[in-house]
Parts: sequence; structure tokens; C-alpha cells
Amino acid sequence: MYVISVEFVAVAAHRESLRAALLEQARNSLEREADCHTFHVCAGENDPDRFFLYEEYTDRAAFEAHLESEHFIAFNARTAEWVASRQVDGWERL
Repeated sequence: MYVISVEFVAVAAHRESLRAALLEQARNSLEREADCHTFHVCAGENDPDRFFLYEEYTDRAAFEAHLESEHFIAFNARTAEWVASRQVDGWERL
């Protein structure tokens, strides 16, 4: 499995909009992408502006297809101004 972790820091004024968009993105990915097996959205316990995503894909090619999906492109465009920072890391699940 290919794992992606993403940490977002929201622009505080857009925190709730980003939260809703992240949850929608998780649903869309799981429903529309056969090779997306897990997509968890987590909220920061000590910082409400922080969000953490844990995603599992069949392989790196499946993640690359995710990045080209219509719903991801729309999500990325819609949320661009709501995100203060984003850190994306790829992992191989052992």
C-alpha cells in the first residue's frame, strides 16, 4: 500500500469551510476511486486550525490518478485560499 499523510493549517477565518471540504473530499475519494482504500480526516486536539489526513492507495500510480481526478482538482481550487500551509508526505506501508 502507498500511504499519504497531509497536514493542513487552515486560515482561521476559513477553518470550518476547510473542514467541510476535507470531509467531502474524503467521501468523494472513497466512493469514486477503487484504489483509494482509506481516507481519514483528523482535527488537531490542541490547535483547531490543524488537520491531518491519512490516505491509503493501492500504489503510487493510484495516488497519481487521485491527483488528476476531477473532484481533487475542484477541491484544490476551491480551498487554495483557505490553507495557510500544507505538508504532504508519501510512505510505503510495511
